[in-house]
Amino acid sequence: MSTFTPFVAALHVFVGGGFGAVLRWQLGRAMTGWLGVPIVTAFPFATLAVNAAGSLAMGLLAGWLARHGGGGGEQLRLLLGVGLLGGFTTFSAFSLEMVMLLERGNYLFALLYGILSIAMGITGLMVGLGVMRMAG
Repeated sequence: MSTFTPFVAALHVFVGGGFGAVLRWQLGRAMTGWLGVPIVTAFPFATLAVNAAGSLAMGLLAGWLARHGGGGGEQLRLLLGVGLLGGFTTFSAFSLEMVMLLERGNYLFALLYGILSIAMGITGLMVGLGVMRMAG
């Protein structure tokens, strides 16, 4: 589509991401209201639910786009996949990329990606917390 410029693509991601972030926040609020603060602080049920729902939605979207994506597929991928689901949970993107590696038979890369994603994510968070705690 000739009007689908990089700016328009960025707007798709921006709008979808905003909606996804609000949906994530609202789900967290709803689960806290439903389960209560003590339960939600003891175990991250909301994050688990978001990750599971986002991964399911990413699978449905990727499958639908592969079958029916056609002319508007890139706009939908950016709006719903990168934007909405990216704002809702990046775990859905991780899940999609992991499955793509596995389906292509890249088992070593899949293992490496999984281990590095978890290790680097946790390490990065710990370093960030440490730096801020030392700063005072």
